[in-house]
Amino acid sequence: MPRAKTVPAGRRRRRKFLKRAKGFVGGRRKLYRTARETVQRALAFATRDRRDTKSVIRKLWITRISAGAQANGLNYSRFIGGLKKAKIELDRKILADLAHSDKKVFAELVTIAKGK
Repeated sequence: MPRAKTVPAGRRRRRKFLKRAKGFVGGRRKLYRTARETVQRALAFATRDRRDTKSVIRKLWITRISAGAQANGLNYSRFIGGLKKAKIELDRKILADLAHSDKKVFAELVTIAKGK
């Protein structure tokens, strides 16, 4: 008698990996074993890069704040220190948005930070 290989469940499992491998090149899309390896690797990279993206975005915010502060005659560390002494609690995301889009308000923040 032939051996039963949990056919419906196994087929579902294989189809799930092959569906996720859509868009890969060659055997990485068509062959189950290589598709599974590639999909698992891609998922690991995706997890790692979701964390890395956060630090990249923070670096962008700091660069924008620094450029805006230097345009108004103050460096980044003195600007952030002045805001802390003035007890202005704006996070870097908001400060970067102000430096990028609303330069007048950002210039006022720089003058407040200079005063402290």
